[in-house]
Amino acid sequence: MRPESAPARDDERPDAPADPLDGDPRLPEHFGRAWPAVHGFHDMLRDQGVLRGLVGPRELARLWERHVVNSAAVVPFLPETGTIVDVGSGAGLPGIVVAAMRPDAEVVLLEPMERRTDWLTEVVQTLGLSNARVLRGRAEDQVGTLRADAVTARAVAALDKLYPWTLPLLAVGGRLVALKGGRARDEADAAVAVGERFGGGPATIEVAPTLPGLEPTSVVLVTRTSVGTAPATAPQAARVSRGTEGRSRRPRRSTKGQGA
Repeated sequence: MRPESAPARDDERPDAPADPLDGDPRLPEHFGRAWPAVHGFHDMLRDQGVLRGLVGPRELARLWERHVVNSAAVVPFLPETGTIVDVGSGAGLPGIVVAAMRPDAEVVLLEPMERRTDWLTEVVQTLGLSNARVLRGRAEDQVGTLRADAVTARAVAALDKLYPWTLPLLAVGGRLVALKGGRARDEADAAVAVGERFGGGPATIEVAPTLPGLEPTSVVLVTRTSVGTAPATAPQAARVSRGTEGRSRRPRRSTKGQGA
């Protein structure tokens, strides 16, 4: 059996299967002014996502529901202005969707892997998302350099690992908005002590609706109420790519976003 992390073979790259939400008239209404950018992002992901290792082949028939519409569920919990950091941005889920739907906010797509930042830079340039910038680096190395009003995360890690990476990036009063599955409450309960060490308040689990008839998703909300007691991490340099500053490189394999 081929491992998930291995590149897809040519015979595993058939034409994209039909997505039942393709052409659904509810989508433009759901995304509003962001629709042209979101639609363009979906098409880029559909056309290149498997080849570049961003999604699995089986995800093509459910890109809208499982990935793009799902990512939009965080948006009502985010500020309209300020700085939003998408940690472990990977394929751009939810960061690219957030940037399209929050045009007055600065959205930082934070990702440590070069092949993924190449992709993100290409998407930002192609869609003309002037409010988004791609930052190559690890979240824990950006403490003291980045200061966010909100941090998003999807399919990155369990909350006990996610808190140390995300809460220190937040200003006091800022909010972590994490997309989670059915075990969100269990994860939150297991991570209480870790969250408190990094200044996090109680976790709230919200059931976020998507489109009528589709499964809602769980969103974990944690406000940073203090600086916490955990020792600060010294910031390290990161590589930033804005608009036309990113260089195109040969894409390599990535598994971020598979089965998220």
